[in-house]
Amino acid sequence: MTRVWKWNRPVTVREVLEDLQKERSIAYTTVMTVLDNLHQKGWVRREAEGRAYRYEAVSTRAAYAAALMNDAWSQSDNPAAALVAFFGMMSEEQRHALSDAVRIVQGPETAEPAAPAKPAEPVEGADENPGSAQGGAGR
Repeated sequence: MTRVWKWNRPVTVREVLEDLQKERSIAYTTVMTVLDNLHQKGWVRREAEGRAYRYEAVSTRAAYAAALMNDAWSQSDNPAAALVAFFGMMSEEQRHALSDAVRIVQGPETAEPAAPAKPAEPVEGADENPGSAQGGAGR
């Protein structure tokens, strides 16, 4: 999957093989089997091109990592404790990335902490109908 994500385009078994062979000796059939397994698991899609296939990632690497984290977290018998342990393993850089991600998910309306609401001050002449101070909200 790393090679497929790296190129971010449909790739052939031959292309992956040639790239991997720069680092180690590997057989064509091994690469073909792995890509076929990834296709059967739904991680890549493929299209025929002549007698070969071109394989393309179904999702991004980030989406795959997120799915793995979600799966691991959902299997915990104590999700809060799992998160605390996970956050404790994070580097300072990862914690900053997490803070940024939370701000993005929450949206701009929650980017700044809201100031605590002040109690409404009494309005003259409104002591008989407290709802009148809010424009008739109490009626």
